[in-house]
Amino acid sequence: MDLKTKIAYNTFLCHRLTAIDRYAEDPRTIQLKQLRYILDNAQHTDFGRKHHLERCLTYRQFAERVPVQTYDDVKGDVERMINGAEGVLIPGKCTWFAKSSGTTNDKSKFIPVPYSYLSRNHYRGGSDALTLYLRNRPDSRFFDTKGLLLGGSHAPTPLNAKARMGDLSAVLVQHMPALGDAIRVPKRSTLLMSEWVSKLEKIVDEVIPARVGSLSGVPSWMLVLIRRVLEKTGCNDLSEVWPDLEVFFHGGISFQPYRETYRELISSPRMKYMETYNASEGFFALQDDLSISAMMLMLDYGVFFEFLPLEELDESRTPVCDPSKLLPVWEVELYKNYAMVITTSGGLYRYLIGDTVRFETDMPYRIVITGRTKSYINAFGEELMVGNADKALAVVCEQMGAKVKEYTAAPFFLPDQAKGRHDWLIEFERKPKDMDCFALELDGALQALNSDYEAKRYSNMTLLPLRITQAPEGLFHRWLDEKGKLGGQHKVPRLSNNRKIMDELLSMI
Repeated sequence: MDLKTKIAYNTFLCHRLTAIDRYAEDPRTIQLKQLRYILDNAQHTDFGRKHHLERCLTYRQFAERVPVQTYDDVKGDVERMINGAEGVLIPGKCTWFAKSSGTTNDKSKFIPVPYSYLSRNHYRGGSDALTLYLRNRPDSRFFDTKGLLLGGSHAPTPLNAKARMGDLSAVLVQHMPALGDAIRVPKRSTLLMSEWVSKLEKIVDEVIPARVGSLSGVPSWMLVLIRRVLEKTGCNDLSEVWPDLEVFFHGGISFQPYRETYRELISSPRMKYMETYNASEGFFALQDDLSISAMMLMLDYGVFFEFLPLEELDESRTPVCDPSKLLPVWEVELYKNYAMVITTSGGLYRYLIGDTVRFETDMPYRIVITGRTKSYINAFGEELMVGNADKALAVVCEQMGAKVKEYTAAPFFLPDQAKGRHDWLIEFERKPKDMDCFALELDGALQALNSDYEAKRYSNMTLLPLRITQAPEGLFHRWLDEKGKLGGQHKVPRLSNNRKIMDELLSMI
């Protein structure tokens, strides 16, 4: 390590390693301590009084008093908080909310992010990611360079001009501690610009002359920035622009479709990639060992974890409320898929976050994200859900006099352009008169229903217009028949995050 990095690591970071190493020794005690801390705060809230929460409750008592919840269950309480009500889900008032992709009934959802939770959870996660990276990287020059962060913007909420909403990244930038602010590029005002095209150009102008050593962001958006930097500098390799570049902290979507493209654009053998699991609802896991793809579950971030076996979700992916079906982390099985349920000091209680995970190791517990609890496409960070797709089709069919019999959709990657699109295969019962117009209207309806899809479609920066292929009559039934699933409740998945089903169907045309 260079001198600056060594001083920063020894002074501010390495003391956390003792606590992190305890994850492998006593996870139950650590997690129960988090639950007591959460209950101690919750007992002074409207939610806590309603469910008779007290600090002294055992885990089983807590589980018996609080049902599993989704965003629709807490939406009313969140709206009260946005409007200024105090002591609803957390003690006191909350004025910052992370905007995330919506539910079936809403374009967006707003997750409370009180500063105490930012500090205990999100910022600790970022700090620990760096700590563990540096432990594994004795040749790092991290603090002798700048860190390029790419994120979103924030604005007043629709319900209350005094409350602020924005992408989690924007909330984090707004409240970033001084140490992080000092080593980050671009400057805060640029990073928080709302208009993407001009923002991208301004970021590029600021970061090209900087001595960048690290990248942080979502792989799809970062790739757009990298290509613009290379285009503007005339270079073919990002290592030519930033020879000290050594790590990309990435998350939000799967890195796998982008991995080879990054290797082509950043040829330096020193370059490393570190995955983090940092959602609007909390920072949950990070890659503690770069030789292992699974991420270590972070147990002392003000989050109490529970895991629901996928078979306990009904066909609509609605959770059962039997408290005995959920498992704390110390009771999970390896190599089994679970829906993750979280209770946080940020005001979420037994909240079904929507992600599914599989445990790869225990002591410490390491997970891989295996998908979502509902059918979805999230290849580019768009988080398109079946409810969005069904509603959009219904709206457009009504407008254009069409009728859909069956459909499925999947992502299509264009890695050479750092972009992609959604491919739709639709069997019509009544065809639209103009298929191109139908596709255009469907794309617009999806943007109106899903804010993340809308953001990725902005100016074709990451997501190109969708493409529709008309399926011949009976195609979907023939596919189900070949799979031995014709009849009953079997059906083709509406959305898939990979192309396996789509390619099988197309091969039958």
